[in-house]
Amino acid sequence: MFDIKSFFKREVEKKLINLDDYIFMPERVEMALEGGLLNCVLNSDGRVDVFYNKDGVTEVSSASRKHPFTAFETELYHGVYDDIIHDLTKEVSKILERRSKYFRQNKTLHPTASLMSQPYTTSKL
Repeated sequence: MFDIKSFFKREVEKKLINLDDYIFMPERVEMALEGGLLNCVLNSDGRVDVFYNKDGVTEVSSASRKHPFTAFETELYHGVYDDIIHDLTKEVSKILERRSKYFRQNKTLHPTASLMSQPYTTSKL
């Protein structure tokens, strides 16, 4: 899914902080959050990717690095990316709460006749 809001926000942040002058050491921070798994990844170009996975549903968002001279874990600890994380958890919860009128988990499909019949065998003499 393409997030246009995130794209424009990243472009504005790139203009405010010229991250092209820096090369970052890639880092990854994982943690359990609200019954799901949160991955925060700092890429070498200064882009921060946030992945949230819960019950098989994954949502992804990106942001530019906010403070290039601060440790990535310190930024996470101080809540610099909390708005992005909150949006991701909210979107995943919204997806999980919806129910399809066509597909149901408690609906059992009956096997077809071809699955129930015995395979045709030939005997060689």
